Amino acid sequence: MSEMLSQDEIDALLRGTSESSKPEAKPEEHLDSMESDALGEIGNISFGNSATALSTLLQQKVEITTPIVSEVTIDALRERYPTPHVALRVGYTEGLKGENVLVLTREDAAIISDLMLGGNGIDVDPEGLDEIRLSAVQEAMNQMMGAAATSLSTVFSKKIDISPPLVEVFDATKTQTIIDRLELWETMVLIEFNLKVGTLIDSKIVQIAPIQFGKQLVNELMTATSPQPVAPAAAAPKPEAPKTPAAAAPQQQPVRQEVKSAPEVAVSQAEFMPLHAPSTNDSIPANLGLLYDVPLSVTVELGRTKRSVREVLELSQGSIIELDKLAGEPVDIYVNQQRIARGEVVVIEENFGVRVTEIIQPHERIGIV
Repeated sequence: MSEMLSQDEIDALLRGTSESSKPEAKPEEHLDSMESDALGEIGNISFGNSATALSTLLQQKVEITTPIVSEVTIDALRERYPTPHVALRVGYTEGLKGENVLVLTREDAAIISDLMLGGNGIDVDPEGLDEIRLSAVQEAMNQMMGAAATSLSTVFSKKIDISPPLVEVFDATKTQTIIDRLELWETMVLIEFNLKVGTLIDSKIVQIAPIQFGKQLVNELMTATSPQPVAPAAAAPKPEAPKTPAAAAPQQQPVRQEVKSAPEVAVSQAEFMPLHAPSTNDSIPANLGLLYDVPLSVTVELGRTKRSVREVLELSQGSIIELDKLAGEPVDIYVNQQRIARGEVVVIEENFGVRVTEIIQPHERIGIV
């Protein structure tokens, strides 16, 4: 009869089985210098647009500049945020896969919420961040990240959309906070921006994301900016050049000069070409392509009106100003303050747009009917 295994032998066998069944750990990922620079550039573009959106909301000059990209661990985050901060978790629903977290100081969040609610942002108590004020911060960050997603859509040439951010006041010294759930990300990338709001805020806003999400952004940028391969056109056979003897030097054709007598000058009445739209057959200047990337300001005007100084001073929240156009009439489209078309207002998802219905002819633009 065979001998029985001891408990130590059984434990050793079990350990060997359990260890062999574990999947091999994936190597930890890091950002190289090129990827860090690319993420900084992406942050510059997207948060520059976010600053414009936030400025409109807060009625203050907003600057979000100078991104600094680094890698961070969960322990480093705990050391970085020893006091309570406000965090907003933003997920991507289209175009990108993943999520990131924005971190603000409670003081900055309190000022932003006060401005959103119609206050002046002065002498705000950070301890007073109740549910209503956190909702105001949430809406401000939603508009910011929505504007950033719009910028990414332009850069990546694809639609990017986000989910509404989830807001939370977290304390890194406690457990079960948003900072603890970041542990699931393993390696994280941290992008720090300077945030200035008028004379009220001169601080930092931090974006934290999984390093895999950071690499995804870099890959999208590389794909969007890399030139597309063009199939070479079939080259026409070149005519064979006539052979010349090796000793023979090429002869230059003599320059023929002709001297013509000055023709008799005919004097007649001046005739002017009628004003008309340029023909499509007219020759296009070869250097016209130099102008294609020049930015132009496009404005859609719903209507106009005039009011006295007294009437303007009497305006308040909720006042209605009647314009000179009837409902349903075409709106005017201006490019660099010059009216070039008419159109009708449409709604594209959650944004207003305009459908061009008529191009204004050149003689109309200069006032000739």
